[in-house]
Amino acid sequence: MNTNIISTPKDFSHQTKWTTQTMCLAAVMTTLVFLTTFVPRIPIPLGYAHLGDATIFLLVLFLPHRPAFLAACLGSALSDLLGGFPLWILPTLLIKFVMAWLTWKFNGGAVSLLRTAAAFFLASLWMAVGYTIFGVLLYNSLSAGLASAPGLFLEGIINTIVALLLLPILNRALQH
Repeated sequence: MNTNIISTPKDFSHQTKWTTQTMCLAAVMTTLVFLTTFVPRIPIPLGYAHLGDATIFLLVLFLPHRPAFLAACLGSALSDLLGGFPLWILPTLLIKFVMAWLTWKFNGGAVSLLRTAAAFFLASLWMAVGYTIFGVLLYNSLSAGLASAPGLFLEGIINTIVALLLLPILNRALQH
């Protein structure tokens, strides 16, 4: 009996080269991250909350890490560009890359839901702290950066819960 809570499709589990298939997968994943970041935008100080992070969490778990990392960065940055927040593109590229890496590194093919949840929460904490710090730097104001922190922490919690709720559904769907 397989005790893993995550089942990576065998076609991608050990892929090391960027094939046409991998590049197309990265493009589709980028679009998915963009759509789940751009469409359900909820205004918060200095930006907006969204469900794109839940998408990033799940992509990192189920698909090859390199194209998932690329999709996390580009899909989120594209949302900033088209959503009227071009100032945030570079911070977003860095924050989303580290967020995806933390999810991948700390989940480590977890066999427990608790470890996966901890990876999601750690990545969400990084996201909230990263955007708060960049808010302070970009607006040269501690109060401006801190104003976004509650919304960012709430966004992280919501994205973590959404990803954890979708995880067993996607795992079952991918096993069949």
